[in-house]
Amino acid sequence: MASQAEVRRIALSLPGTEETPNHFAFSVRNKGKLKGFVWVWMERVAPKKPRVPQPKVIAVRVASLVDKDFMLTLNPAKFFTEPHYDGFPAILVRLPAVTARELKPIITEAWRCQAPKDVATKEKTTRRRKGAGRRRSSAT
Repeated sequence: MASQAEVRRIALSLPGTEETPNHFAFSVRNKGKLKGFVWVWMERVAPKKPRVPQPKVIAVRVASLVDKDFMLTLNPAKFFTEPHYDGFPAILVRLPAVTARELKPIITEAWRCQAPKDVATKEKTTRRRKGAGRRRSSAT
Protein backbone atom coordinates (compact mmCIF):
# COMPACT_ATOMS: atom_id res chain seq x y z
CA MET A 1 0.00 0.00 0.00
CA ALA A 2 1.58 3.24 -1.17
CA SER A 3 1.07 6.61 0.48
CA GLN A 4 1.31 10.27 -0.44
CA ALA A 5 4.58 10.38 1.52
CA GLU A 6 6.04 7.76 -0.85
CA VAL A 7 4.71 9.62 -3.89
CA ARG A 8 6.39 12.78 -2.57
CA ARG A 9 9.69 10.95 -1.90
CA ILE A 10 9.75 9.41 -5.39
CA ALA A 11 8.73 12.61 -7.19
CA LEU A 12 11.21 14.82 -5.33
CA SER A 13 14.04 12.37 -6.05
CA LEU A 14 13.76 13.28 -9.75
CA PRO A 15 15.86 16.21 -11.05
CA GLY A 16 14.17 19.60 -11.19
CA THR A 17 10.94 18.50 -9.51
CA GLU A 18 8.95 21.20 -7.76
CA GLU A 19 6.08 20.61 -5.35
CA THR A 20 3.09 22.92 -5.56
CA PRO A 21 2.86 24.60 -2.15
CA ASN A 22 -0.95 24.83 -1.84
CA HIS A 23 -1.94 21.32 -2.96
CA PHE A 24 -0.45 17.89 -3.58
CA ALA A 25 1.08 18.18 -7.07
CA PHE A 26 4.53 17.82 -8.62
CA SER A 27 5.90 19.49 -11.73
CA VAL A 28 9.14 19.92 -13.64
CA ARG A 29 10.18 23.09 -15.46
CA ASN A 30 10.43 22.69 -19.23
CA LYS A 31 11.19 25.73 -21.42
CA GLY A 32 10.36 28.01 -18.52
CA LYS A 33 6.93 26.48 -17.83
CA LEU A 34 5.95 24.11 -15.04
CA LYS A 35 4.68 20.82 -16.46
CA GLY A 36 2.72 18.65 -14.03
CA PHE A 37 3.43 14.93 -13.92
CA VAL A 38 1.68 13.73 -10.75
CA TRP A 39 -1.09 15.31 -8.67
CA VAL A 40 -3.90 14.43 -6.28
CA TRP A 41 -7.16 13.46 -7.99
CA MET A 42 -9.87 16.06 -7.63
CA GLU A 43 -13.13 14.11 -7.71
CA ARG A 44 -16.47 15.61 -8.72
CA VAL A 45 -18.58 14.30 -5.83
CA ALA A 46 -21.70 16.33 -6.61
CA PRO A 47 -22.72 17.89 -9.95
CA LYS A 48 -22.10 21.63 -10.22
CA LYS A 49 -20.11 21.61 -6.97
CA PRO A 50 -16.35 22.09 -6.63
CA ARG A 51 -14.14 19.06 -7.03
CA VAL A 52 -12.86 17.46 -3.81
CA PRO A 53 -9.29 16.15 -3.34
CA GLN A 54 -9.12 12.39 -2.88
CA PRO A 55 -5.80 11.73 -1.08
CA LYS A 56 -5.85 8.00 -1.80
CA VAL A 57 -5.84 8.54 -5.59
CA ILE A 58 -3.25 10.28 -7.74
CA ALA A 59 -3.36 11.33 -11.37
CA VAL A 60 -0.22 10.44 -13.28
CA ARG A 61 0.85 11.70 -16.70
CA VAL A 62 1.54 9.08 -19.38
CA ALA A 63 3.34 9.48 -22.70
CA SER A 64 0.34 8.94 -24.96
CA LEU A 65 -3.27 7.85 -25.16
CA VAL A 66 -2.02 4.44 -26.35
CA ASP A 67 0.04 4.14 -23.16
CA LYS A 68 -3.00 5.23 -21.17
CA ASP A 69 -5.17 2.51 -22.74
CA PHE A 70 -2.45 -0.07 -22.08
CA MET A 71 -2.11 0.91 -18.41
CA LEU A 72 -5.88 0.84 -17.92
CA THR A 73 -6.04 -2.75 -19.20
CA LEU A 74 -3.26 -3.96 -16.87
CA ASN A 75 -5.22 -3.89 -13.63
CA PRO A 76 -8.53 -2.03 -13.18
CA ALA A 77 -8.22 -2.38 -9.40
CA LYS A 78 -5.09 -0.21 -9.54
CA PHE A 79 -5.58 2.04 -12.58
CA PHE A 80 -8.71 3.80 -13.80
CA THR A 81 -9.94 6.97 -15.46
CA GLU A 82 -12.98 9.23 -15.48
CA PRO A 83 -14.69 11.35 -18.16
CA HIS A 84 -12.73 14.45 -17.07
CA TYR A 85 -9.55 12.75 -18.39
CA ASP A 86 -11.03 11.56 -21.71
CA GLY A 87 -8.61 12.46 -24.48
CA PHE A 88 -5.91 13.47 -21.97
CA PRO A 89 -2.78 11.35 -21.39
CA ALA A 90 -3.13 10.64 -17.66
CA ILE A 91 -4.32 7.74 -15.55
CA LEU A 92 -5.69 7.61 -12.02
CA VAL A 93 -3.88 5.34 -9.57
CA ARG A 94 -5.42 3.98 -6.36
CA LEU A 95 -2.62 4.28 -3.79
CA PRO A 96 -3.96 1.52 -1.48
CA ALA A 97 -3.79 -0.92 -4.43
CA VAL A 98 -0.13 -0.32 -5.39
CA THR A 99 3.22 -0.58 -3.67
CA ALA A 100 5.92 2.08 -3.61
CA ARG A 101 8.01 -0.30 -5.72
CA GLU A 102 5.27 -0.36 -8.40
CA LEU A 103 4.83 3.41 -8.21
CA LYS A 104 8.47 4.34 -8.77
CA PRO A 105 8.67 3.47 -12.50
CA ILE A 106 5.19 4.92 -13.12
CA ILE A 107 6.12 8.27 -11.57
CA THR A 108 9.56 8.25 -13.20
CA GLU A 109 8.01 7.74 -16.64
CA ALA A 110 5.48 10.50 -15.92
CA TRP A 111 8.36 12.84 -15.03
CA ARG A 112 10.20 11.79 -18.19
CA CYS A 113 7.15 12.76 -20.29
CA GLN A 114 7.33 16.33 -19.00
CA ALA A 115 11.04 16.93 -18.32
CA PRO A 116 13.32 18.61 -20.87
CA LYS A 117 14.72 15.94 -23.19
CA ASP A 118 18.36 16.58 -22.22
CA VAL A 119 17.56 16.24 -18.49
CA ALA A 120 15.42 13.13 -19.01
CA THR A 121 18.11 11.47 -21.14
CA LYS A 122 20.82 12.29 -18.60
CA GLU A 123 18.68 10.94 -15.73
CA LYS A 124 17.95 7.72 -17.61
CA THR A 125 21.66 7.18 -18.38
CA THR A 126 22.62 7.86 -14.74
CA ARG A 127 20.04 5.39 -13.42
CA ARG A 128 21.19 2.71 -15.87
CA ARG A 129 24.81 3.11 -14.74
CA LYS A 130 23.84 2.94 -11.08
CA GLY A 131 21.69 -0.14 -11.69
CA ALA A 132 24.41 -1.86 -13.73
CA GLY A 133 26.95 -1.20 -10.97
CA ARG A 134 24.69 -2.73 -8.35
CA ARG A 135 24.09 -5.81 -10.42
CA ARG A 136 27.78 -6.43 -10.98
CA SER A 137 28.69 -6.03 -7.33
CA SER A 138 25.91 -8.38 -6.19
CA ALA A 139 27.00 -11.07 -8.64
CA THR A 140 30.43 -11.40 -7.09
